Amino acid sequence: MYKNKILYLTYKGEKNMFKNLVELQKKFYQSGKTRSYKFRMKALSRLKEAIIANEASLYKALEQDLNKSKAEAYLCEIGIVLDEIRYHQKQLHGWMKKQIVKPSIGQMPGTCYRLPEPYGVTLIMAPWNYPVNLCFLPLIGAISGGNTAILKPSSYAPATAKVIKKIIKEAFPPYYISVILGGRRENTLLLKEKFDYIFFTGSPQVGKVVMEAAAKNLTALTLELGGKSPVIVDQTANISLAAKRIAFGKVINAGQTCVAPDYLLIHKEVKDKFIAEYKNALEKFFPNNNMSQMVKIISDKHYNRLKGLLTEGRIVLGGRYDDEKGHIEPTLIDQVSLTSTIMSEEIFGPILPIITYEKLEECIEIIRSFHKPLALYIFSENNKNINRVLKTCSFGGGCINDTILHLANPRLPFGGVGYSGMGSYHGKKSFDTFTHYRSIFRQSTKFDIPLRYMPYSDLKLKLLKKVLR
Repeated sequence: MYKNKILYLTYKGEKNMFKNLVELQKKFYQSGKTRSYKFRMKALSRLKEAIIANEASLYKALEQDLNKSKAEAYLCEIGIVLDEIRYHQKQLHGWMKKQIVKPSIGQMPGTCYRLPEPYGVTLIMAPWNYPVNLCFLPLIGAISGGNTAILKPSSYAPATAKVIKKIIKEAFPPYYISVILGGRRENTLLLKEKFDYIFFTGSPQVGKVVMEAAAKNLTALTLELGGKSPVIVDQTANISLAAKRIAFGKVINAGQTCVAPDYLLIHKEVKDKFIAEYKNALEKFFPNNNMSQMVKIISDKHYNRLKGLLTEGRIVLGGRYDDEKGHIEPTLIDQVSLTSTIMSEEIFGPILPIITYEKLEECIEIIRSFHKPLALYIFSENNKNINRVLKTCSFGGGCINDTILHLANPRLPFGGVGYSGMGSYHGKKSFDTFTHYRSIFRQSTKFDIPLRYMPYSDLKLKLLKKVLR
């Protein structure tokens, strides 16, 4: 599958390692081997086989880095990746076909079509919070699209990054797909190279740096960022179910999820009942207050930041923490100010501030006062309220009467808008993201219509108006 003279090229010293690696991949891409349907399908199969072969190592690494249980690791990481591979393998043949487009009158008797073409050498920069999911899902799109790829996992999840490197090394040669380990230095050096496409998942702050680097080479890119994703609960909602599903969205991965509910906008009539039901939900999630399955906060820096947020407002549920384990208890905080620290930054933890409202317009005004969020959730049985929010608030994606699960369907594109990102992926959209569609017009040579050629006359103008109006 990978027999090629490029295999025998080697790096020319650490100083130029990244440059040489990009050149290796560029030469392999230009050989045309990545373009065929057979090659792409085999590559997807190799990736799947390598992931399954190293599944036990992934569980161990995710537990070491984040204290993820096997069930949560499979639910949110490995299972989603394997399902995405399956979906791509099922659909890829159809995606790769040229798309026939009806010609305009002036193009007849020619034919028009769109032809998908890979971008080339791609860079995929993944975050630490879902280190398997957010590394491999973009890679699947890059492979399906016929590209080569360099993966840069986060240094904040070092054990998982090492397993990812092992998986890729077992499945692919470095001139096709490679993994670079390291931190900020490696990120900086990689961004100095000229890629054909960059896919970045992370914070808006780092996203700006990536976009600036891409702009220097006019490199196309996708930014999957984050932001303060609101959840609205109106007075018509099923409060018990809303509390359980919001609690799920807030405690999965300890709230370290780019689409986690960031703050709660709740009608004053149902606030007290919601707090009671949220407490009930947590008691069912963690029987006897056993939080051994709770994911830990990734670093001391983030842990101390979250502890600082516990000092704002009035804690009505939770609020405890464990310095030794790096755990923050799921917490509800009432009476927070819109200008407080907790409302000025993405929380990225299991803390949920509560803001009470009387009229839905208050919610819309608050949401619009922030940057466009990556996700929005509304719990309601009132279609008028639901439609009012959907028509007036801009956001990447979301759920009605649920949280998080909109990203679990490969048929639904996932991505942000404005400050929460640009571009999207998952399923067909992942293929599209790593593909340039060339527009092709093929004209007939059987005969030639002279209407378009000089010299122009009043008669030609009259005929043109008849044809093109």
